Amino acid sequence: MMNQEFIIIPGASNMPELPEVETVRRTLETLIVGKTIRDIDVFYERIIRGSTVTDFISKLEGQTLSSIDRYGKYLIFIFGELTILSHLRMEGKYFIKNLDEPKEKHEHIIFYFTDGSTLRYHDTRKFGTMDLILTKDIFTNSPIIKQGYEPFNEKLTGTHLRSLLKNRKTAIKSALLDQTVMSGLGNIYVDEVLFLSKLDPERQANTLTLKQYKDVVTNAKKVLTKAVELGGTTIRSYTSSLGVTGRFQNELLVHMKEKEPCIICLKPITKIKVNGRGTYYCTNCQK
Repeated sequence: MMNQEFIIIPGASNMPELPEVETVRRTLETLIVGKTIRDIDVFYERIIRGSTVTDFISKLEGQTLSSIDRYGKYLIFIFGELTILSHLRMEGKYFIKNLDEPKEKHEHIIFYFTDGSTLRYHDTRKFGTMDLILTKDIFTNSPIIKQGYEPFNEKLTGTHLRSLLKNRKTAIKSALLDQTVMSGLGNIYVDEVLFLSKLDPERQANTLTLKQYKDVVTNAKKVLTKAVELGGTTIRSYTSSLGVTGRFQNELLVHMKEKEPCIICLKPITKIKVNGRGTYYCTNCQK
């Protein structure tokens, strides 16, 4: 079997966001669901949370992967009564490789399947996490309960967003990056949402009108829907032997467009820092 590399490699300053994680989920779903774990090697123990490494390995050995789900930026690997919640953080990637292929330096966890293939978790910065939990606890007793609603959730309305941000004096850009407010948005897509909503990224979150909160929700759903359809965004590089490609970078309106003309008013796009995050916007359209 050919070495199969299919995971998005984001830019150094951009962690995988909801569309990228959804692309990973869909790809893995077609390749490993139904496979049974024979053994696991853990080379960097701090990635494992919610159990000891010994328990992580012993409880998953012999388990068959029944499905892969996603919430926000979390991948949810379901093995019957047990589930792994995987967060890729900045540099996490998954690779499927033959059993006999040598281990690479940054492959920290290797799942060996009974069919002779392996799933390898690769993470240059070692920031990613895997929580082993009971499947019944996914939405009641796991890190996911701290996440806000996704833009696709009908419960995320302008009124709900206003209730969360009415006392926030932080910049709206920073508020929308908070995963407890809205799950799944990251640096790239927040810039796009704020441009479509005609909002200055430095504006205080608690000063928006109800209509502006509604616009943020509507545009978040619009941006993420299109990004998912296009397989996410690739800023630096993306190679794939399986034909999985992130193409939303061709649709970006402001992010990474510094000094390029705004598509609406033709004034050059400006880049600033908002709480340390590179931020792109039109000073004319987003007053």
